[in-house]
Amino acid sequence: MAMLSIERDSRTVEDLPYELVERKGVGHPDTMCDAMAERMSRYYSQHCLKEFGGVAHHWFDKVTLYGGGADVDFGRGEITSPYRVKVFGKGAYRVGSTEIPVHDIMFRAAADVLSEVTTGFDPERHLVIELGIVDHQGSGRGVSRYQPASAADLVPLRAPGLVSNDTNLLHGYAPLSRLETVVLGLENLVNGADFKKRHADTGWDVKVFGSRRHNTFSLVVNMPFLAAHIETMDQYWARKSVIQQELEAYVASLGIQDVQMLMNATDRNGRPYLTAIGSVADTGDVGVVGRGNRVNGLITPMRPMSIEAPAGKNPLDHTGKIYNVMAMRLAREVHEQFGGPSQVHIFTSKEAPLEAPDEVVVTSPDADETALKELVDKTVASSGDLTAELIETGITLW
Repeated sequence: MAMLSIERDSRTVEDLPYELVERKGVGHPDTMCDAMAERMSRYYSQHCLKEFGGVAHHWFDKVTLYGGGADVDFGRGEITSPYRVKVFGKGAYRVGSTEIPVHDIMFRAAADVLSEVTTGFDPERHLVIELGIVDHQGSGRGVSRYQPASAADLVPLRAPGLVSNDTNLLHGYAPLSRLETVVLGLENLVNGADFKKRHADTGWDVKVFGSRRHNTFSLVVNMPFLAAHIETMDQYWARKSVIQQELEAYVASLGIQDVQMLMNATDRNGRPYLTAIGSVADTGDVGVVGRGNRVNGLITPMRPMSIEAPAGKNPLDHTGKIYNVMAMRLAREVHEQFGGPSQVHIFTSKEAPLEAPDEVVVTSPDADETALKELVDKTVASSGDLTAELIETGITLW
């Protein structure tokens, strides 16, 4: 049972005269790395469960992408050098004498992600995986943690008695502000299936910036086009105009009227935003886990915001991952159940039981104390279910 503190506060970020928000889209190299790291952890965990009935301890949260090379010009875009993905971390390579195909799992995870957030990615030609994963024994840990002698050394889902693998401080809040809603919504729109079907010449490395000064909004949207589809600069301008009008109509549909939108700022200098398969990773840009969106999909410097990088962390006992999602979801539940703005802050020390973090602080102006305590206790006790969801169906952490 966690130590719970309740703070009464009705102020929100909307009360500030100025607000800034950013989202790095699914085709941004940093977001790609988050997605690959998390998929690697999921696939590795799923393999262990299928083959051994439990999950080997691991963390793959130091994934780096150093991009490929491309020949890009009007009417053509071709990858000339593959994407290189370096996976740093720890994990077991075998259980007893049975090998875990770590390289194959990492390759499949990266290939699946990159194929989903680019257009025309061919893993066999465009992807190289380099492993920096070790199975060394950590301080105070037994050899069985990363060198399990048998399946009995692995951890089954919903195992009792697990403790926090680290000392962590996590945050969540609800609801999203108007600016946060429009920034997240714009990227989701542009990289959504319907949009891509209607605008097949658009790329995936979308970045959205937003600012609000009182009730005046300013938005910057960077979105590449696929070079093979754009034959001339005039065609580029025409296609950009069509897209921008659709994005402006979407913003207006959210009730935001006093707004200015700048799209593809670099083309003000006559440089069209063209890529080979939809991302600046085509031409060597680098991505790293944890440099992009927080678990709610946004970068929000004027909100409580953890710098934890949850993607790829061990879903069994790493509270930097488990409590990150938990804080965000709990804040939403508090807002939905009791109304008003809510914040949740969870602090835990290493080796604390997963169901008993050191402190939980909830900010809510009107929540009933007894009902809120019941909600917090129920949520914290459900960490095993959260682990199962992370492994079995996946949770988007970016």
